[in-house]
Amino acid sequence: MAEKKKSNIKGLGRGLDALLGDAPSAKPAARQGDDASSAPAGPKRELPIEQLKPNSDQPRRTFDPDAIEELAKSLSAKGMLQPILVRPKGQDTYEIVAGERRWRAAQKAQLHKVPVIIRELTDEETAEIALIENVQRVDLNPVEEAAAYARLSDVYGRTQEEISKAVGKSRSHVANIMRLLTLPQKALDALSANTISMGHARALLGSSSPKQMLDIVLKGDLSVRETENYIRQAEAEIKGGAKPSSDGKSEAKSKASGGSKDADTRALERDLSAILGLDVAIEHSKKGAGAVTINYLTLDQLDDVCRRLMGAKI
Repeated sequence: MAEKKKSNIKGLGRGLDALLGDAPSAKPAARQGDDASSAPAGPKRELPIEQLKPNSDQPRRTFDPDAIEELAKSLSAKGMLQPILVRPKGQDTYEIVAGERRWRAAQKAQLHKVPVIIRELTDEETAEIALIENVQRVDLNPVEEAAAYARLSDVYGRTQEEISKAVGKSRSHVANIMRLLTLPQKALDALSANTISMGHARALLGSSSPKQMLDIVLKGDLSVRETENYIRQAEAEIKGGAKPSSDGKSEAKSKASGGSKDADTRALERDLSAILGLDVAIEHSKKGAGAVTINYLTLDQLDDVCRRLMGAKI
């Protein structure tokens, strides 16, 4: 891990304006579509679009072509209302710090020049600003987000607490997202492609054989709830000395069904599981008494549940 150095970034957790604390204050710039970043106010100028180069460490690896096309039409009609944040990288070359999506759309719209704000930034500041811009606009998929957090930690020595303050998320959220990187690459690829959901990925983290379990989930087309039940029972079998089965859809569905409950109870379990992101089981008797069980895999997940139940903002 690289030696941790003191950052001159100010006001972590308050957006790009706070990160670039020496920028002059101003009213927020007009938003253009859903692509407006919190670029700081300051001297603006126009640069030839070919002088701008993307950041090789940009945390966002995928760009929706339909969204780029839509933004390009907006740029053609209205021009670019929000400048792109760049830093100098050699003679007549500038690296994009925040606003690569707009730059791509501007190319598609055949704009010859684009408005920019030029700032002298360190590699650490650039990495953090690029991450915050994407995370605050919910542009990163979970795997990209995890990789970006890991880079801040491994390369720049940031703690999970510091990262959480920088991106405005709870420390437990940062920790849980970073845990995704312990999954097999096949699972990470499936999550990036939306073949499985974040709920499936969290369940796989609780498996001693995540690669095998992923195959079962995909083959059986299991829901998050079914995946959680299946993994819980499979782990219990392993502890009892049995080998986990590699059954297909019908047997997996049967094992993951969780017993005979009425449709309303199962629906409520699914709703609560979706809200909390954890396995929730409801047991009740004919007399009306019962219990709600929330199953968590880590103390961080328990912390998140407690914060939600107590009404704290996560």
